[in-house]
Amino acid sequence: MTHDIPVIDIAPLRQGNGAERKAVASAIGRVCRETGFFYITGHGVSPDTIAKLFEASHTFFTQPAAAKEAVAMSRVGRNRGYVGLGVERLDTTSLPDRKEAFNISPNQPGGQDAWPALPGWQDLMMAYFAICLDIGAALHRGFARDLGVDEDFFVDKFRHPMATLRLLRYPPAQQASTAPGAGAHTDYGNVTILAVNGVSGLQVRPRGSDWTDAPLIPGTFICNIGDCLMRWSNDVYVSTPHRVLRPAGERYSIAFFLDPDADALVEPIVTRSGEHAHYPPVTGHDYLQERLQATYGHKNQRH
Repeated sequence: MTHDIPVIDIAPLRQGNGAERKAVASAIGRVCRETGFFYITGHGVSPDTIAKLFEASHTFFTQPAAAKEAVAMSRVGRNRGYVGLGVERLDTTSLPDRKEAFNISPNQPGGQDAWPALPGWQDLMMAYFAICLDIGAALHRGFARDLGVDEDFFVDKFRHPMATLRLLRYPPAQQASTAPGAGAHTDYGNVTILAVNGVSGLQVRPRGSDWTDAPLIPGTFICNIGDCLMRWSNDVYVSTPHRVLRPAGERYSIAFFLDPDADALVEPIVTRSGEHAHYPPVTGHDYLQERLQATYGHKNQRH
């Protein structure tokens, strides 16, 4: 239900005064301790931009299979490129996910992104990538303030972040298949920023609760905390399991996964007297690689 996932206007994190930023940071911190999911407004992205992105995503996925396979992750590597139906299994106890995806990750160490031969496509996606980096930076100012460290604490850890812009298509449910759209999982990085094309299906499972729908709210993005930020917060924040049900109709979503720099040291923030770190330090690169291996391991090779 919507009251479990609040709507937060993040505009003050971008242009507000100290008191306004503090109020938003407190609101974000509260939900990060409870459900780990929240909707955001005040993000500055126009409906026209979102419409163009979904149109471009549809254009990519409706290409012939050969065109998509030409930029497949199995060829490109490094968490980049096209991922076909059944390649991923986010819930390792379930069937492979029934979705296809395209990953854009320009700051991954080694290699480079592969792009489809579609006019203007790369420029549109990279412009949106930059917009999401800006939103992510604003959110991290809120996280830092709420966690009791300097508002710019995360800045030098996200100079060249291993962020991934991911286009997703979920085909309509097949009656004979029990495969999930995306199996139950938590996200790997610090925060996810999700746009959906109007077809629902996302469900979340807060601590002590059953699965609950994350309804569509026009003009918002859905954000959630990932495992890396939960670790960084020393388990103050919660990374909540979520899944995508098999949609009745074709579903598109665009997710931006924000991971830190490859060489950033993810070391738990300990600000309270007597508190100890729950985890040893780890680099952003090593942490992400460990998580990716778990997802693609059944194919030897993210909703």
